[in-house]
Amino acid sequence: MAITLLLSFTACNAQIKNAKTESVKIYGNCGMCETTIEKAGNIKKVAQVDWNKDTKMATLTYDPSKTSQVEILKRIALAGYDSDQFLAPDDVYAKLPECCQYDRVKKSEMVKVETIDDHSKYNHEGATNKSNETKQVVNQLKSVFENYFALKDALVKSDGNLASAKAKELLNALNAVQMNKLSNEEHIVWMKVMKDLVFDTEHIEETKDVGHQRDHFNTLSDNMYQLLKASKQETPTYYQHCPMANNGKGANWLSKENAIKNPYYGSQMLSCGITVEKIE
Repeated sequence: MAITLLLSFTACNAQIKNAKTESVKIYGNCGMCETTIEKAGNIKKVAQVDWNKDTKMATLTYDPSKTSQVEILKRIALAGYDSDQFLAPDDVYAKLPECCQYDRVKKSEMVKVETIDDHSKYNHEGATNKSNETKQVVNQLKSVFENYFALKDALVKSDGNLASAKAKELLNALNAVQMNKLSNEEHIVWMKVMKDLVFDTEHIEETKDVGHQRDHFNTLSDNMYQLLKASKQETPTYYQHCPMANNGKGANWLSKENAIKNPYYGSQMLSCGITVEKIE
């Protein structure tokens, strides 16, 4: 058993570049808690969480250039589990199965994740640093959206190789997002959609089959729409819809221009669709 655990830990370190390992206490009760905690904290090739239900200790292994202990514990808190640093939202804890509702130890120094704000980066003597920080937030998500638009354009061209390459760039942008620089509204949405964004983007990158790429672009676009709605951008974005895509169920996408260029059919039905919303 010990050999198996060692091999598993070694394999995890091999997959995560510049791996840093730390141990932290996370509260929970059972095997179901273990599954939820680890799923919330894990990000492929970026972060791995191994939680022990008996000791309540978790081993965090992560790439410090792409995430941090704080970000991992925030994700776990938003899944309903307290640590010594962060409290889970009360409504999320209340929705846990009865067997998972551990005894909560509320401490004054613990922070509720919904209200956390990093004031250390602000200059309280003036507004210059705060203005720069806001600009960094916008630019950070702007890279995500710009790479999404590039992926959309590749699908408009029905170019599976190009779409795969653009998905790789989008994946890099997603992994580069630093949650502590997001606004509260952006952070809440990011925590809800981040894993699905990564999942769909990885699938688009891993194949050159345009049909399969478009299947994942459908759900990718739905989650990207939620994120963009929570973010303040410098230019308007158009939310567009094709009623024939997705086997007649319809599918949406985001575009920087009002003119319809359909990523689900390309040149076959390039102008099929309508703009349903202008996001400003």
